[in-house]
Amino acid sequence: MESHRNPTGNVAASRFGRFAIPLVAALSIGLLTGASCKKDSTAKTDPRDVVAAADAAKTGPVDKTPLPGVDVSAFEASKQDNFYRLVAALPSPCGKAHSLRTSVTSDQSCKRAPFAARLVAELLVDEQGEDTVLKLYDERYAKNSAQQTIDVAQAPMVGDAAAPVALVEFFDYGCGGCLMLKPTLDLVIKENHSRLKVYYKMYPLVAKHPDSFGAAQAALAAQAQGKFHEMHDLIFEKFGAQKKDDLRGYAQSLGLDMARYDADFAAAEARVKADQQDGEAVGVDATPTLFLNGRKYPGPSDPKYFAAAIEEELAVRR
Repeated sequence: MESHRNPTGNVAASRFGRFAIPLVAALSIGLLTGASCKKDSTAKTDPRDVVAAADAAKTGPVDKTPLPGVDVSAFEASKQDNFYRLVAALPSPCGKAHSLRTSVTSDQSCKRAPFAARLVAELLVDEQGEDTVLKLYDERYAKNSAQQTIDVAQAPMVGDAAAPVALVEFFDYGCGGCLMLKPTLDLVIKENHSRLKVYYKMYPLVAKHPDSFGAAQAALAAQAQGKFHEMHDLIFEKFGAQKKDDLRGYAQSLGLDMARYDADFAAAEARVKADQQDGEAVGVDATPTLFLNGRKYPGPSDPKYFAAAIEEELAVRR
């Protein structure tokens, strides 16, 4: 599925202070792959893992002892029950042999634990069912412990180069999911400019979007003249018009030296292919795919969740 929209468009505010950022109506809560462009249709997540976690979450007595730093007292009774069942059943986000509850209450070395518990609570606040909570948690923590090294030496970047948190986006100019995510990323960058830097890596899915490879070349050619972000914005603004003549028209409208643009456009073919290879090396199979400080970020695709994830990475670094 190429696109997926929030059917309500409602604004939901976080109950946890600094994460009180409105929902963006054009995006849904859930895995980024819900609005992504897949290279193929092969499922990568074993649904049996989610089912097993769900079964565990619904059995046995529920310990409702409050967790430090996570106030669910305003939740309705059934939602509180769901929260306490889930934190008792979900595994440690640090790969330890105990539950999320134990990580929060007894394992100070697991700095991700409070954030993982807040993630569960926030998803319930936003009326997400247990299946969604379980799948997101599984993708965020249980299946996502490896930290990847990604070459960003030549990648276009926005933000403060000294920022402590790095986000890498593998994207495709022909992908509707990337188009939908862009305004959210733009807002996240604006709201977190002093602590977040974003690198852009080209991953055109030419089998589905034949013109997207040329669009990537055009963006890199514009980068060579200091106009990557202007070209990046323009290509998405003119989504669907990415033929070579369209791209040259965009370059002209930006005042680029066209002889240099043409030469850089041709030279950029090798860089686009290198980005694709870098994506393959870290398991990219869809766009957009995001890595936050080297760990894949599967969602949710909403500003307040990005803000919380950035806070988590900052806490882990302390």
